[in-house]
Amino acid sequence: MSDNNSAPALIGSSGDSLREAFGKELTRIAPEFPNLVVLDADVAGGTGVHHFRKAHPDKFIQFGIAEQNMVAAASGLAATGLIPVVTGFACFLERAYEQVRLSVGYTHRNVKIVASHPGLDVGPDGGSAQAFEDLAAFRAIAGMVVISPADPIEQVLATRAILEYDGPVYMRTGRSSAVRLFNDDHVFEIGKGQIIRHGTDVTLVACGVEVARSLQAADLLAEEGIEARVVNMATIKPIDEALLKRCVLETGCLVTAEDHNIYGGLGSAVAEAVTKHRPCPIEFVGLKDCFGTSGEPDELAEYFQITAPYIAAAAKRAMERKDRLQ
Repeated sequence: MSDNNSAPALIGSSGDSLREAFGKELTRIAPEFPNLVVLDADVAGGTGVHHFRKAHPDKFIQFGIAEQNMVAAASGLAATGLIPVVTGFACFLERAYEQVRLSVGYTHRNVKIVASHPGLDVGPDGGSAQAFEDLAAFRAIAGMVVISPADPIEQVLATRAILEYDGPVYMRTGRSSAVRLFNDDHVFEIGKGQIIRHGTDVTLVACGVEVARSLQAADLLAEEGIEARVVNMATIKPIDEALLKRCVLETGCLVTAEDHNIYGGLGSAVAEAVTKHRPCPIEFVGLKDCFGTSGEPDELAEYFQITAPYIAAAAKRAMERKDRLQ
């Protein structure tokens, strides 16, 4: 599904975090997946799976602070027909990258890796704990699906989708309260993006927390008479090339926005797809090849220039480049 007309901009106030939405839904649907097991590295309270631990203690395995062992064990569990869900903080799961590559990716095991606290969402914990490389790293593993939902409704739908999907998945959640963007009839499908605001002048392609900020940017642009299209690209891999091609043909230029390094993540995935079909001006909003620092997530987003005004400014730069090419 490419268009989602049931998703007006910013329809609700902040509510559940993505990690809470994930943990509650995983707990609720567990009886539908009898082979489901959840693996934890001593951070269940921070990933939302404390709900699952309480409701399904017989399906919950505690590994302590040993992410490499946890991932390797998940591969073995998957080999027996179980569906292991590996949970942890994004920066700590990067510690197990070798095991993900070899034990999960190379063997194409049916393992789901779900990471909370991605990007600036870690906030005061500082730059050493802020993962801006995870989308790039896991996207580079052959056969790995990479997902970053935009709001609690989409997180719930994606949780079911990854359990129904046969193969390795990396999915972000988040610790901060999240703005609800979508109605209850929202549809999520792995590999499909959605136009959630129509426009003809420029396309803003975003994932995760940047979807809400892109909608805000579109409002700012509308005040200047600029019609910005907003695309929610929750699946970074496999990316929706058909939708991106359509957006390029109809708007002529793009902006990507992500809470991640501008190298290797959503922006790179979009650029790779677009150059295969219809090259066009693209501006990239994200962390500019740097590490983070301490602060509240919203303050850091402003500091690192990934908020709505900076997305709007990038849109105008993309449009100026488009005009020079015509």
